[in-house]
Amino acid sequence: MNPLPGTQPNAQLSTEQVCLKRDGNSILVDASVQLHAGEFVGLIGPNGAGKSSLLRVMAGLQQPDTGTVSLAIAGETSLQPLAKIPARERAQILAYLPQQETPAWPLQVEHLVGLGRAPWHKPMSGKSTRDKSAIEHALQITELTDFRQRIVTTLSGGELQRTLLARVFAGEPKIILADEPIAALDPYHQLHMMELLAEHSQQGGTVFAALHDLSLAARFCSRLVLMHHGKMVADGEPIQVLTTENLQQVYGISAYVDCREDGVVIVPRKRVF
Repeated sequence: MNPLPGTQPNAQLSTEQVCLKRDGNSILVDASVQLHAGEFVGLIGPNGAGKSSLLRVMAGLQQPDTGTVSLAIAGETSLQPLAKIPARERAQILAYLPQQETPAWPLQVEHLVGLGRAPWHKPMSGKSTRDKSAIEHALQITELTDFRQRIVTTLSGGELQRTLLARVFAGEPKIILADEPIAALDPYHQLHMMELLAEHSQQGGTVFAALHDLSLAARFCSRLVLMHHGKMVADGEPIQVLTTENLQQVYGISAYVDCREDGVVIVPRKRVF
């Protein structure tokens, strides 16, 4: 949710003037964003806009060339440099769901989901009652209880994506960074996963998700960040970001924008050359 006028809640995760280059090409240019508790923020933009790179930098998986990434750790209201927070402590707070992940081992679904508990116990130690409860809850909310014994390498793309998201929920993170979490899902499960992510934010968590379905992003996200060529073009409520001008400038399309009580519906009409 957006802060009330005159108030500014403490940020959970923040980037300031982040720049990243690859092979001499600018991938991120002065990217600054603040995420707060209770927000479901959609990260939108065309292919190659820098969305995945920004998420990886914010997850601590890639170091920016310049700029800072900061995280509020448990019990603290102030931000600390992400790189200085121990990996295990960071993983207890922040979870990252990549765009594409292929399991390396033929694990059962329940075991893969259980890997989400890794930050909470020492290696080779048995699962605690809390671990078992969190894993069971994750399987239930993602509707995977009947899949618990399935081998992950036999799953469809959509079933695997749900399993990976269940692994994220099993870790009970405060912050979820998700790169196209609904890309491989059918419409039913797209709605289901968006509802779960929205519920996480409504319960005080934070979600920052790269999304290509603009209508679903507008419906579920309290705020959208629009990127183009590695730069932040717009940041605000969906109705403020999804304008015909922004869609033409960034996506190169002419679109019909229908503002409704339950969100903004985007209907692409034609490409703009």
